[in-house]
Amino acid sequence: MHAALNNSVAFKAAAKAKPYELRDPKFGGLLLRVQPSGVKTWYLEFERGKRIRLGRLTSMGYGEAVEASKSALGPYWAGVDPRIERQKRKQVSTFGEFIDEHYADWARVHQKTAEANLKRLKVAFKKFLKMPMATISPLDMERWRAQRMKDGVKPNTINRDITAIKAALNRAVEWELIAVNPIAKVKKAREDKEVRVRYLDEAEEYRLRAQLKNREDRMRSERDTANQWRRERGRELLPSLRAVPFTDHLTPMVLISLNTGMRRGELFDLKWSHVNFDRRIVTVSAQTAKSRKTRHVPLNAEAYDTLKSWRSQCDLGNSRVFESEDGARFDNVNSSWKKLLDDAKIVDFRWHDMRHHFASRLAMGAVDLNTIRELLGHSDYAMTLRYAHLAPEHKREAVEVLDKPRPHLKIVAAN
Repeated sequence: MHAALNNSVAFKAAAKAKPYELRDPKFGGLLLRVQPSGVKTWYLEFERGKRIRLGRLTSMGYGEAVEASKSALGPYWAGVDPRIERQKRKQVSTFGEFIDEHYADWARVHQKTAEANLKRLKVAFKKFLKMPMATISPLDMERWRAQRMKDGVKPNTINRDITAIKAALNRAVEWELIAVNPIAKVKKAREDKEVRVRYLDEAEEYRLRAQLKNREDRMRSERDTANQWRRERGRELLPSLRAVPFTDHLTPMVLISLNTGMRRGELFDLKWSHVNFDRRIVTVSAQTAKSRKTRHVPLNAEAYDTLKSWRSQCDLGNSRVFESEDGARFDNVNSSWKKLLDDAKIVDFRWHDMRHHFASRLAMGAVDLNTIRELLGHSDYAMTLRYAHLAPEHKREAVEVLDKPRPHLKIVAAN
């Protein structure tokens, strides 16, 4: 049975009384086998009667199946039976070897936060790296969990670790490197369901802004002193910081975060091509957004002026709005951010909390929750409901609707 295969056709293919196959006319040899149970599996038939299993549709879309087929055909065109090559892959014994030789390459193509995820697996599960994958047991995981909790790691972090390793081992199953996921039944830890909404009060925001200004003044003074020392010794002067709006990236980063609610990663990935000064809009692309959906964030006056000023001092050849000194993407601003908070005497406030501050100010300013959801890029409305308690006037206005006169109703007074 031949059909123009794609994800839509594959997912719509209905189960029948007997197994049947859909073959891809565009990529010869690729086929989807549909079982009466509804299970759908990709195969590559590289010769008549010779095929290898690629993976189930539930974890491998059409595009991935095509790429997997191309990868499997490489050895074949070199004269090696893909089934033999597959057997060599099964010789991967330890969890660490699996990550380095197979999972890492796949993750870098398919995961937005691949490097962070790979680091998580190697750091959190260091004791498992030299263990054969199939021998990592639920008991090993429970002992690991107990030690992590003893070390003071929060349940939310432990759960993210568990999700990461289970996903990796699921891939090993799909790629037929192990028969089953040995920790499939391991459950997540109980989490504290109390939602954190930390935002700055007016006094804290004043101190934060004051310290940003103090930092700018201090860095300019330090540069003046350094140049005076160089001038006296006949050395080349460093560029004056008096001639630019900002001394470095921190102040514009903080101001943009406070006024747009962008995530730190979105800010680090922001490109000048995503900033429309004429329309006063910043576009967060689907490639960098956590929700994988493009959203447009209008710029208020402070955000607009900040970006305009920052643009005036940036190298016109820069593609990213914020680049490190070596021209690379920022991966953190932890040290400068921590010092800023210490100087401002602000505690228990993370970079991500500036996003909460943005949303909280909107809620307290009577902006409706759906608009806040759109500006934040929440895919789930429940995520935005954490700010509902900051807009009590909406609830009051809602019940006041009941006070409107209804003359057509007969009012019966109590005796």
